[in-house]
Amino acid sequence: MTFRILTAEISHETNTFSIRPTTFASFTDRSFLLGRQAIAARGVANTDLAGFLDVGRARGWQITHSVSTSAPPGGRVTADAFARITAPLLEQAALGPWDGILLSLHGAMVTTDSEDGEGTLLALIRGIVGPKLPVAITLDPHANATQAMCRHANIIVSYKTYPHVDMRERARQAADILHRAMTGEIAPYTLRAHRPMLEEVNGGRTDVGPMIDRLARGRAHEAHPDAFAVSVNGGFGNADIAEVGPTVLVTCQGDPVPHQALADSIADDIWARRSEGMTEFHDVATAAARAYAHDGKGGPIVVADYADNPGGGGYGDSTSLLAALLKADVTDACFGPMVDEAAVAFLHTLAVGDTVTLALGGRTDPAKGGGPLTVTGRIALLSGGDFTGDGPMMGGLAGSWGKMAVLVVAGVDILVVTKAQQILDLQQFRAFGIDPTAKSVVAVKSMQHFRAAFAPIAAEMILCDSGALCSPDLRKLPYRQVPRPIFPLDQSEDEYR
Repeated sequence: MTFRILTAEISHETNTFSIRPTTFASFTDRSFLLGRQAIAARGVANTDLAGFLDVGRARGWQITHSVSTSAPPGGRVTADAFARITAPLLEQAALGPWDGILLSLHGAMVTTDSEDGEGTLLALIRGIVGPKLPVAITLDPHANATQAMCRHANIIVSYKTYPHVDMRERARQAADILHRAMTGEIAPYTLRAHRPMLEEVNGGRTDVGPMIDRLARGRAHEAHPDAFAVSVNGGFGNADIAEVGPTVLVTCQGDPVPHQALADSIADDIWARRSEGMTEFHDVATAAARAYAHDGKGGPIVVADYADNPGGGGYGDSTSLLAALLKADVTDACFGPMVDEAAVAFLHTLAVGDTVTLALGGRTDPAKGGGPLTVTGRIALLSGGDFTGDGPMMGGLAGSWGKMAVLVVAGVDILVVTKAQQILDLQQFRAFGIDPTAKSVVAVKSMQHFRAAFAPIAAEMILCDSGALCSPDLRKLPYRQVPRPIFPLDQSEDEYR
């Protein structure tokens, strides 16, 4: 029998504190690919779609891929954008019959109409295909996995790595489980455990710390004959929603008792160790002083600004770290990105080699990481901003900063760009004439993902909090919708009794 499978990739991580709404243009500017176009662009890289296709070829499936789309993390997805990005999938769903549906989602989408974008999408799909069709989804481990997601998706598989380097592998796992469900060999459903936290205290890091053991326990449980996937999600704390925070999901069949016990025991461990932070954050002055002291031996010192991470919805135009580096006389350095469309447009009216004085960055919300910084520098490059990644996360995938420039200010090569995205691949510098391995200092706006490509070249890595929107101190954010008490907003044990 040839199974007919409908697939899609629809991803957004919504920072509800961002003042920038996520529109349909946010998706089309980054990635909105239909059918064969998506397969051509993403079908052989480290993507969920590639994993779906791997299993489809091996199993002889007939796959219809509807859409692959994502937008940079940002504010709530508008109702118009949600309708337009999901339309290709919903229209194809109505053209069944299908034997199964296989979706790559993020798990932290919030729209102007719904706190649970993925749960809403899955409910719409169920309204079309009915309650019995097997539906499998993959999630980012920073998903705020909701009860609705678990109710409408039989199979849920989250990535097990952060930095995320196992997308294709986890997609294959989800697809294999789906195949067994379609043959009638198994009848999977997904259980959920959740604790009252905004996110796992270490952000879900899987390279060090307690998440290593939690994932190992999950993998061991997957050997149970009735357990098919265990997903440990750190959650995304920058979402002011009711179902925020870390979850443990078990896709299983039969008696739920042993599987719920496993989920609860891992969730209890996350709760019990909620204060055991292992990541040290410096202020920008301290980070700059340490960068200045680095002698360049053994590779560059990599300074990561977690707080202005575009990968978590940060605006990418915070100036406080750059200002601190310049004040500390740090040289032989590169810095990226500085998101400033107006500055880029101005620089493109000039020529390579010109010296220019201009205000840089700090335009979106000066209270979050500093206002515009006046600098004088030399234009080293003007570009359309396209690059192709070659690292563990982006290898083979095309990306773009949009129209951009390299501005050299007092020995610091600055990527001044139009499109906000975090640094996670060396080619984001190298494609524009900057070799990070040859620098003494590399300053990046990124949260954890930079480690995949930059840890191998770094003599040392230090982390800083620039005070921008994605500050790791979540107590600085004005939550209104999360249920209380919740950690770390509420610290007293008595509040949870």
